[in-house]
Formats: sequence, structure tokens, C-alpha cells
Amino acid sequence: MTESYRETRTLNGPWEFVTDPASDGRSGNWYAPDATWPDRRCTVDVPHAWQERDEYREYTGTAWYRRHTALPRSGDDRTLLRFGAVDYEATVWVNGERVGEHRGGYLPFEIDITDAVTDGEDVIVVAVTDPEDVSEIPHGKQGAPWYQRISGIWQDVTVTTVPKWHVDGVRATPDLDDDTVRIDLDATPASATDLTAAVMVERDGESVTRSTVDVDAGAGTAVLAIGDPEYWTPQTPVLYDIVVELSRDGTVVDRYEDYFGMRSVESRDGRLYLNGDPFYVRGALDQGYYPETLYRPFDADLFESEICTAKELGFNLLRKHIKPAHPDFLELADRLGILVWEEPANPTVHTDRSRREVREQIRGMIDRDYNRPSVIVWSLYNEEWGIGNPQGLEDETSLWVDEAKQRYLADLYESAREWDPTRLVCDNSGWAHVATDVNDYHRYFVSPDRAAAWADDLESMTSSPADNYGATETDPADAPQIVSEFGTWGMCDLPAIEEHYGGEPPWFDYEFFDDPIKRPAGAYDRFEETALSDVFDDWSAMADAWQRREFRSIADVIERMRTREDIAGYVLTEFSDIEWEFNGVLDYRREEKAFHDDIARINSDVLVSVDPDAHAVASGGTLTADVVVSNGTTDAVDGPLEWSIFGESSTVDVEIDGFGVERVENAITVDVPSVDGVRDDELTVSVPSAPTNGEPITVVPEPSADSDTTVYTDAEGLADGLSKTGFEVVSSLDETVDVALVVHPDSAVRAYVEDGGVAVFLPDESGHMADEEFFEYRRLPETESWNLVASLFYCNDASLAEYVDTVPGWELEGLYPYDVVADISTDDDVSIGYVEGWLANRSAAAVVREVGDGRVGAFTFRITDAYGAQPVGMAALAALVDDLGSKECG
Repeated sequence: MTESYRETRTLNGPWEFVTDPASDGRSGNWYAPDATWPDRRCTVDVPHAWQERDEYREYTGTAWYRRHTALPRSGDDRTLLRFGAVDYEATVWVNGERVGEHRGGYLPFEIDITDAVTDGEDVIVVAVTDPEDVSEIPHGKQGAPWYQRISGIWQDVTVTTVPKWHVDGVRATPDLDDDTVRIDLDATPASATDLTAAVMVERDGESVTRSTVDVDAGAGTAVLAIGDPEYWTPQTPVLYDIVVELSRDGTVVDRYEDYFGMRSVESRDGRLYLNGDPFYVRGALDQGYYPETLYRPFDADLFESEICTAKELGFNLLRKHIKPAHPDFLELADRLGILVWEEPANPTVHTDRSRREVREQIRGMIDRDYNRPSVIVWSLYNEEWGIGNPQGLEDETSLWVDEAKQRYLADLYESAREWDPTRLVCDNSGWAHVATDVNDYHRYFVSPDRAAAWADDLESMTSSPADNYGATETDPADAPQIVSEFGTWGMCDLPAIEEHYGGEPPWFDYEFFDDPIKRPAGAYDRFEETALSDVFDDWSAMADAWQRREFRSIADVIERMRTREDIAGYVLTEFSDIEWEFNGVLDYRREEKAFHDDIARINSDVLVSVDPDAHAVASGGTLTADVVVSNGTTDAVDGPLEWSIFGESSTVDVEIDGFGVERVENAITVDVPSVDGVRDDELTVSVPSAPTNGEPITVVPEPSADSDTTVYTDAEGLADGLSKTGFEVVSSLDETVDVALVVHPDSAVRAYVEDGGVAVFLPDESGHMADEEFFEYRRLPETESWNLVASLFYCNDASLAEYVDTVPGWELEGLYPYDVVADISTDDDVSIGYVEGWLANRSAAAVVREVGDGRVGAFTFRITDAYGAQPVGMAALAALVDDLGSKECG
């Protein structure tokens, strides 16, 4: 035995591997040391998931692993075989003797194999079963409708020799009220007598404090005072080492080491506190999937790189989504300093088995990671997966209404609090809370398309927090409100992804894809078939523009949250793209996206943001804006607030206490210059303690249309605006009309068009298209929507390009459609197109097509009631009418 009393050796590396589709292995004694395995066996490098190989990607069932090696044995020492994680059921034999089994795909298990080890070469055999039907077992986002299945020995395998009398583990519980740490230790065998333990706390190799305790019935407890402690925070991730020396009859028989951090977290009165100080969460969702290696990082330094990148981008927390975090990741999170919100994998259905396995997994996750200071929140379920009915299953009921499920969840919350009273517990992330320390929401709003709806939703959630509860076993007023999922998609550079894979990725065309926005297969063809190929030089150019639109959206969503004191933080979906889901800050390879350098500005400790009364303003008018300072630190912010636009600048004095939000109403009032053409500028604001921030402002000249274009409209209030624009507006539809702007088309409009006229259909007062004669429309959600955050509008019209960006942005504030034209054909002239996800659901918001001898257009932007108030929309519609009228006259 070494001086450390323990010796650990890795068993990673080459193992024999064979699948067992007919379940022949047990009856064929494949576990025997001299068993002959089928010729189809191969060699794999453990850890691995068998889906990393193309030939096993669709395989479910049982597979076998075998390793020949000389296992250690020494006197009275015990030999322990440890697996970091095996998905899903594992049975282990050593030299033909069945030594143990385990069920659960994410957590470690250890088997005492002492009595099975020989003096010569040993044979380890592991049978792993991962069934096709995983509905009852915790599996997270494996398989339909999400990502690749994972099976096999996917974490490290080690063998360790430990003394006969040894420490099994320690739990360190800091108490920052009196700066002590309680150390609870477990020892084996529990029947041993005359055991004592010297418990020492060290830092950087220097002794901090120590105590000696009796170990009775396999357990002992020491409470140690930490003099002048340094608390663990993301900025100062100070760690203390625990050293336990176990003695019997005065002789040291074992030495055990771990570490902990002096850190506390609590929630009360709607606010989070870290080490007693108010704390604001700036997080990102991290699913821990990787190209080719799946659950394992493809590079030895990748976990460290991810954490460092997250911190550089201003994130202080990563939510390790719907499966326990990799232990190597957590150790780096502890040492590098980033907070972790951890949660178990969830099943699909709610049964006795699924409840039992979720409970066991949560307990095991807490036991494994109890000493990790980076972890501050445990979730129990996500979005009712495995407890409610988000999938719409026939035999399941919703957590919102099922009292039995609510009682079960409240009991599980209480159990988790008993297992770990030092951390926060979130019962059901996203909605239908019952008993929780965090009232979190999942909200997918795209901005500026649904900016006003997002503002309304924020007001609704903060004014009525109990509405997010199915039952109130805990007080909603106490739980901090966190938006723990939100985001927008930003198309990946697919050629670069394919280069990484050496061809099409295996996730291009899963059989379980039931939504075309998820299916990358054929995307290049769809790019060429749409007007996208006319707008963008190539795929990479489109991806770059889409990614910038992603940032524009998430920046506004974050800023609106940070301007409210009643929101305690956010978790952006997500840190990196995952397979087909391209909503990451990084792409799937963990490479930067186009907006990489801008993220830290929005995530800064102190954020200064500007809230203009409008992003599109008329030439010669006045621009007014509020300025908001969001202070996420405990230090006061004071000094001059500087702003600048149109060549003008000034300062406003601001003073804000530590940790708070200050809105300076009408802080900026500036004359808008008179312009002859469209002018884009930026209203920038800055304070000494925050990065400069800004908002785009578009100045539009008074539209001047061709007075020779005669226009008819049935939209009340539109006629006066059109006349002021310069059109000749008439009250009847006849052959003298060049363009008809119609909300409610009828037989007279059809006759007019078929006889050679031009009609453009506009939304009604509700924002929806009343036309049912000439186009088929698809209704878009008016509030949050996963499809909308995955969508892209693009402009393909020279007459509109002066006013509307290639990817429209804030210049069309307040006008984004509730309907788009769905029945687009190659003969249609698309001015503003629309796609979702992998260029699916091809549609248009501005399009013209031939009908009879005439033409009809649809302009679905909500301009009808905003023609005199939204200058860009007014000018864009006027330009479209002018263009159509001149073509008609010609």
C-alpha cells in the first residue's frame, strides 16, 4: 500500500465489445472467463457510448464489454471496482463471478470485488442493457423528439485498493453564520470498534484547523471553526481541502481527501442571496452534448474552455440541463468559479417505476455532489416531464390539476430539502410549481417581433407570481422569479459543421423528426429554392446575418428583464447549439458565433440600457428616451451618464445604491435632423462602471409618392395618410385605379384584378388577414412561440431595401405580422420572405402574384392602423405601392 493508503488505477482504454440483439449472452455464458464471443465483436475505447459508431447508432438492447487485466490485491485490503456512469442497466462479472449490478444511466456505482480477484490475469465482463422503450426510465433528451440516444459505459472505469478499515466519504456543511464547517464522515466496516478520525482542514497545503473525533457505528462528526475564512464566489473560488486520517488502536489505517467551499445560498422575499449578499443570476442552459462523442467532451481541455468562455461572456451560472453534470465539469466549475444549477434526467411517464428511479437519481446526485460549492440549485423535474403531461399522452394528467401528483411533488421537495438543506430546490422547472425555492419560467419570445408582448408578459408574471403555481405548498412571494429558459435561434455555419464531421452529420435526418423545422436534410436545396439564395451570397452569409438577428433578439429580452427589480435573474437557452437546434451562443463545435464579442456587454455586472419611445422616427421630429441602470453589484454606481446621437451628446447625473435598478425617465430629448434619405444612427449611453450600450434609430424622410399613382382603399383612416403621402386617393374601385389597398376583398376586387388591376391586401384592425380569396395564410402566435424564435424574415426587394434591412430589425417595430402567406410558389414575387428552423414552412410577409390579367399582393405587416405613426412602415408600403403603380402604368 502507498503512503496515501489507497491506490487507484484506471481501466479506461480498449475493451472488447459485442452487441447481443438476440439476448444470447447470458444463456451462452459470455461472462465466463474463457467464453468465446461472436466474430462480430470489436474493440472500443472506454469510456464511450456505442452510438459514437455509425454501425451501432440505432441499436438498443444489450451489449457486452470485456477486459483482461491483472487486478490489484494486497493482504486485508479491499479491491473496489468503480464505474462513473453506465447507461442504463449494468451487470458485472469478475472471473465469471457475478459481483454486482446497477440501474441508472448518469451516476457512479462501486462494487467490492475483493473475493473475486485472482493472483493472475483477471477478466471483467459487463453486460449493459439500454431498452428501446425508455419512457419509464430517466433519459433526459435522448431520442425522440430530441437528440441521439446514449448507451454504454460512458464515464471512467477505475479499480481502487483501500484498507480493510477505511473512510467511505465525507460531507462538508459550511455555516457562514458562525464560520464553521460540519464534517460528517462514514467509515467501513460499521461494526468496527476503537476507530478515531483526525479531521483536518487545509488551504494551499497549510493547516487551517483540525479536530479528532470518535467513529461510532461507522460514523463520526466534527465541527471546525474556520478563522477569517474566504468565501467561495464565482469571482473568488476559494477552496478548502479536507483530510481525514482514520486510526485504529492509535495507528493510522486510512487517509481520505476531498474539498469544499465556504458558501451559502438562500432565497427569501423574492430575492437570491449568495453568502448573505443579494445576487443576480446571469446564466445559460448547458446540455452537455458534443459532436461525435455525445455525452463526453471531444477534447481534454474542453470543460475548462467552456467555463472560461462562459465567464468571459459575463455568465455567472450554467444550468446543466436535464441530466446530472459530469463530475469533471463540476470540479472545474468549483476551481474556476461558475455557479451550477443541476437537475436529474427525467422520464416520459409517471409510474411507480419512474417515480422510484427519479427519486433514487436525485438522492444519488445530491450524495455525489454535496461538497461541490459551485452547485447552488437542484431541480427535480423539468416542464412536467415524467410527472405531468406536456407530451399530450392519453393516459397522463397535468400537474396543474392532478392533486395526487402535486402531493407527490411536494413530498419529494421536502425529501430533497432534508437530503440537502444547504441549497435551493426547484420542484418543476418552468411552470406548474407546487413547492419550490425558485419560481422559474420558460418563455420564448422573439424580439423585436414580439417585444411589446414580452413586456406585457413580464408585467403579468411579476404582478401575479402565484399564476405560475399548480398548488401553493410554499409561498410564491418568497421565491425569486427567474426566467430560466428563453432564447432565439441563429443558424449555424453548416459547411463548417460538415467539415468537422467529414460529411453530413448523423443528426441530419432522424427518423423521429416530426417537425420540419428540426430536419436539416435537404436544407441546401431549400436555400436555393427560396429567395434566400438571391438575398445572400451563400449559406455562410445567411448564417452570419441570422446569428446577428439572434443577438438582437436575446439582447432586448435580457435588457427588459434587467430593467425590473422584481426579476432575480435569467438563464439563456442556450450555451451552445445541440445537433439540429441552433440557438446557442456558441455553435455545436463550441466555436464563436458572429455576435460573440457583444454578449459580455449585455451580461455585464452593471448594465446601462436606453429605452427610446420609438426606434423609427420621422425626419424633423423629436426623439425621447428613458435610461435604465441595472446594478448587479453591491457597490454604488454614480457619475455622469453620457449619451450621444445625431452628432449631439450630453450627460445626466445618476446615483444608484448597490444592487438595484434606476430608471431615469425622459433622460434624453433630442431633435431629429431633417433628412432627404433614410439615415441609420445609434443612440448610445454609458456610465463609468458599465460598457457602452445603445439602440438603433432609423430616421425616415417624409414619404413623397408619385402623384400620378391612383390608389383606392377600404381601410378606414388609411385614405388620409395616403393622400398626405402624395397619392391620389379615390373612393371607388374602377379602371382608373392603379393600386387598390384592400382589407376585405370581395367580388368587385376579384373582377378588378382579373381585368388587369393591382390589389394589395392588408391586415384588419386585429392584425390578421381577412382575405380568403387570393392567398392561403398561416397564423403566427401573437405572444411566445418556439417556432417564432426559430424564424427569419428576409428582404428581397429593391423598392423596400432603402427602408428595411436585409434581415428586418427594429425599423419595423410594432408592425411584425400575425399572419404570413403560406402557399408560396416559384412563380410568386417574394419581397419579404419568411422561414422557420431549417428553412421550413416557407412563407412570405410581402408577396405579389399574377391572377387573371392582374396582380395581387399581400403585405401582412400590421401597418393598416399605424400608417401615420410608424414612419418606416409607412414609407415601405408607399414604396411598394409606388413601384406596383408605376409598373402597372407602364
